[in-house]
Amino acid sequence: MRSRFTRFAGIDWSGQAVARPRGLAVAVAGVGDDAPVLVERPGGWSRDDVCDWLLATRDDVLIGLDLSPALPFCDHGGYFPGWDASPGDAKALWAMVDALAGDDPHLGVSSVVAHGEIARHFRQRFACGDRFEAGRGRLRVCEVAQRAAGLSPTSCFNLIGAAQVGKSSLTGMRVLHRLGGQVPVWPFDPVPERGPVIVEIYTTIAARAAGVRPGRSKLRDAPALDAALAVLGSAGHAPLVRYDDHATDALLSAAWLRRAADAPALWAPAGMTPAVARTEGWTFGIG
Repeated sequence: MRSRFTRFAGIDWSGQAVARPRGLAVAVAGVGDDAPVLVERPGGWSRDDVCDWLLATRDDVLIGLDLSPALPFCDHGGYFPGWDASPGDAKALWAMVDALAGDDPHLGVSSVVAHGEIARHFRQRFACGDRFEAGRGRLRVCEVAQRAAGLSPTSCFNLIGAAQVGKSSLTGMRVLHRLGGQVPVWPFDPVPERGPVIVEIYTTIAARAAGVRPGRSKLRDAPALDAALAVLGSAGHAPLVRYDDHATDALLSAAWLRRAADAPALWAPAGMTPAVARTEGWTFGIG
């Protein structure tokens, strides 16, 4: 697969309900061993900016988005079991989320998590839905595989705490819907012979591959970032104005995608049945 792509992009995502979330960062690496570089945006990135950037991408770039593109489905045969309007697959879910949040600014999703039936499934601050499952909450099939690999995924139905991924995932679904198939999203769409492809990433996978010890997956200084890039076969980076989790996650993910894209097993994971691929998707990097 490596010869298929000529650029590799890592995008750190954010569900923060503001115009330009600090958590949004985009980095791109070319072929070879040159260091990945941040793609700067004056004033910072907005989710609309990222959507426009994705739609404008035409070359053979593998794009990693750090978000969950769907909610758990396979465990109970539906995203919102017991609700007649529950979507039947991921693309229908994206359409529903975007429609319900149509009046929310900044591609936010406040209206979605406030919806009477949908809110029953989420754990939110000061309100835990009666259908939110005890413990970690519901997980996708690939998230169960992540746990088996020693990772610690968080349920998309959890909206509390620093590790919550629910709003990031829901805002990401709005972007995926607005792409309208113009940029294929694996595994929901087949991988074309040419052009860009989006995959779901989990930045901790890139950190582990780069030799970062468990519990220390966030890199916040130049020497640590360069050491991790070197493990991935990449040259050292150009100095950054600010070292934060988002910039370093994006840079490291771009370098990791450049190496991981050539692994056939990652494109055909054993647990990814056609039903899983259609409803829940899969995290690239989990075999």
